[in-house]
Amino acid sequence: MRERFAIWGCAGHAKVLASLISMRRGRVISLFDNREVPSVLPGVPVFFGEAGFDTWAKSIRDLSDVIGLVAIGGRRGRDRLVIQGLFRARGMRLMPVVHPAASVCATAQLGAGTQVLAQAVVAADVRLGEACIVNHKASIDHECLLGDGVHVAPGATLCGCIRIGDNVMVGAGSVVLPNLVIGADAMIGAGAVVTKDVPVGAVIVGNPGRQLSSIF
Repeated sequence: MRERFAIWGCAGHAKVLASLISMRRGRVISLFDNREVPSVLPGVPVFFGEAGFDTWAKSIRDLSDVIGLVAIGGRRGRDRLVIQGLFRARGMRLMPVVHPAASVCATAQLGAGTQVLAQAVVAADVRLGEACIVNHKASIDHECLLGDGVHVAPGATLCGCIRIGDNVMVGAGSVVLPNLVIGADAMIGAGAVVTKDVPVGAVIVGNPGRQLSSIF
């Protein structure tokens, strides 16, 4: 029997996940979004908000047979985690998904709902929390520890033994040098080169990276 998926988020990232699901011979049966937008997947209905989700859920005989994924990227790690909590509370399955063109070491650990996309690399003894996104061509080297809701954008490089707190955004093409600690809710700007520890909530830009501001 083909795996069935439901995706929250009805924009470009949903298309990316749908392509991955198709490669593993699954199918997307429904989409959800908080905005009233048209479906981005032909023939797949879209339901709006939690009320729409509940209406859909009542129509499914066995929700434990449906895998939930969240197609919301960027700095919205908290939103991904909230939606995964909703899926879990309704009895849906949560599991990591890995693109067949990605490389994930056998000793790596991936949290529920974490997504590893095409040509990404997750090396030995890496631990990824729940609802993380490792985007196209991102590289996470050995023994990095990432919290929940982290997004590593396309082409970003995390060198070995880095610790990253919850809900951090690592921008496209950025580089984080080894053995550093990135505080929760930090934002690493696109192309930044991080050479020292980053405080909680800091926004880092440039090469070498400098603190531009803080979200707090």
